[in-house]
Amino acid sequence: MSLKKIIVKSRTVVIVILAIIFADQALKIWVKTHMSYQEQIPVLGSWFRLFFIENEGMAWGWKFGGDWGKMALTLFRLVAVIFGVFYIRGIVRSKLHPGFIICVCMIFSGALGNLIDSLFYGMIFSNSDIGSPLARLFPHGGGYAGFLHGRVVDMLYMPIIEDKVLPAWLPVWGGDRFTFFSPIFNIADASISIGVIVILIFQRKFFRKIPLDKPQTTLESNAPVNDTISAL
Repeated sequence: MSLKKIIVKSRTVVIVILAIIFADQALKIWVKTHMSYQEQIPVLGSWFRLFFIENEGMAWGWKFGGDWGKMALTLFRLVAVIFGVFYIRGIVRSKLHPGFIICVCMIFSGALGNLIDSLFYGMIFSNSDIGSPLARLFPHGGGYAGFLHGRVVDMLYMPIIEDKVLPAWLPVWGGDRFTFFSPIFNIADASISIGVIVILIFQRKFFRKIPLDKPQTTLESNAPVNDTISAL
C-alpha cells in the first residue's frame, strides 16, 4: 500500500476516534454536572429521554461482581484498548475494507470512552446520588472513589413500550409490568454495538476474498506460466 493511502486512512481513523470520544465525554460531563441523579429530561417526546444513572459494571448497565470485579473489568478494558491500538495500526496498513476499519475504530472508541470513566471519574467528580447536590468537577477534598473505581455515566433512554401490563392469560409473565428496550446507555455503548452489528451484517463484503490472478501464457507455446517448480 502506498504511503499516501496509509496517511489518508490514518487521518480518517484519528478523526473517527476523536469525534466519538469527544461526543461521549462531553455529554457525560454535561449530564454529570447539570442533572440530578435519576433525573429525566425529554428529548423527543416520551420515547427518547436523558435519564442520568451510573453503573459500576459493563456496557448497558450490566454488573460484574463487586469491587474486585470492578477492578478486573477496568483492567480488562485497559488491556483491550492497548491491544486495540496495535490492531488498528496493523489494519490501517493492510488492504482490508475501509468499512471494517471504521467499525473497528467505533468499537475501540466505545471501549476507550467507558475506560476513561472507570479510570478517572472517581477521582475528578464528587458523588452523585438521589437527593445529593449536583456533582462537581475537581471538588475540594477529592472525588468519590479512587483510581480504577470510577462509575460509568449512562443517560440515553429509549423505551419503545414503557410500563405496560402484560395480559393475564400469558404464561409465567401474565399480569407483570413490562418495558420494551429498557437499557440506559451512553454514546460509547452505542458506538460499540453499532460497530459490531455492522460487521456482522456486512461481513461477506468486508472479508470478501480477492480472486487469484489467472495464469499467464507464453507467446511461443501458448502454455500456462507456472512459477511453482515441480518436484522431479
